[in-house]
Amino acid sequence: MATGDPARETEIPRGEPVFRRVVLKLSGESLQGPQGYGIHAQTVQAVAREVKGVNDLGVEVAIVVGGGNIFRGSRQKSLAIERTAADSMGMLATAINGLALQDALEKLGCQTRLLTAIEMRQLAEPFIRRRAIRHLEKGRVVILAAGTGNPYFSTDTAAALRAMEIKADAILKATRVDGIYDADPEQVPDAKMIERLSYMEVIQRGLGVMDSTAITLCMDNRMPIIVFNLAVPGNIRRVVLGERVGSTVTTS
Repeated sequence: MATGDPARETEIPRGEPVFRRVVLKLSGESLQGPQGYGIHAQTVQAVAREVKGVNDLGVEVAIVVGGGNIFRGSRQKSLAIERTAADSMGMLATAINGLALQDALEKLGCQTRLLTAIEMRQLAEPFIRRRAIRHLEKGRVVILAAGTGNPYFSTDTAAALRAMEIKADAILKATRVDGIYDADPEQVPDAKMIERLSYMEVIQRGLGVMDSTAITLCMDNRMPIIVFNLAVPGNIRRVVLGERVGSTVTTS
C-alpha cells in the first residue's frame, strides 16, 4: 500500500540513526512480489537495496525471514502432513529465502552471514548468539533462518527471541500495509490505522501484529515493535532515522 504522496516515496531520508542495532522481520510473502508465490527477483533486489542503505548508515541489521511464499506448515492440514513435519518443511523454506537475500545483498557489495537454527553447515553457519553479535559488530548483515529450530513456534516468535538474544534496540516488522489497523485494511476499506499502542492493547484487541507468544515475549522484555509498509521505498531508512512511520507497539 502506498502512502499516496509520490514525493515522500522517492525522496531519500537523511539524518542520524536513532537505533544502533535492529531486527528486521520479513515475511516470506514479502519476497513473492506480484507473482503471488515463490521468490520474485526484482522484489528481493529492492529489499536488498533498502537493507544495504540502512547498513551503510552504520546500523547493525539482523534479518529474520519467513517461508510462507514457499511453504507454511500451519496451513497444510489439507495435505494431512503431521504438524511437526510440516513446520520443519516451513523452516527449510526460510533457509531458501535466506539464501536468496544473501545473494542479492552480496551482489550489492554488502557483507553477509546466513545463520540457521537447524544445522546445514554446507549452506550456512549454525546460530550461535556470540557469533551473530560479532558478525553484526563487524558491519555484516546477519540473516537468521529456520525460525527457532522448533515446531509450533512462528518466525514472529523467532524474531522476538533473536532480538532479545542479540540485544537489539527494536524489531522492525515489514508488512504490506502502512501499520496496525483496527481491522484488516485489505478487507475493510474504512479501517483506521493506530499509530501507537501498548502490548496489552494488541493482545486484548486481538490485533494481528504478531502472534501472542511473540507479543508477550516483547512485552516482558520491553522490546519496541515498529510495523511499517515495506512497499514504500525508503521506509526502513525512515524508521531507523526516527521518523514517524507506521505504528509503534511499546509499554505505554
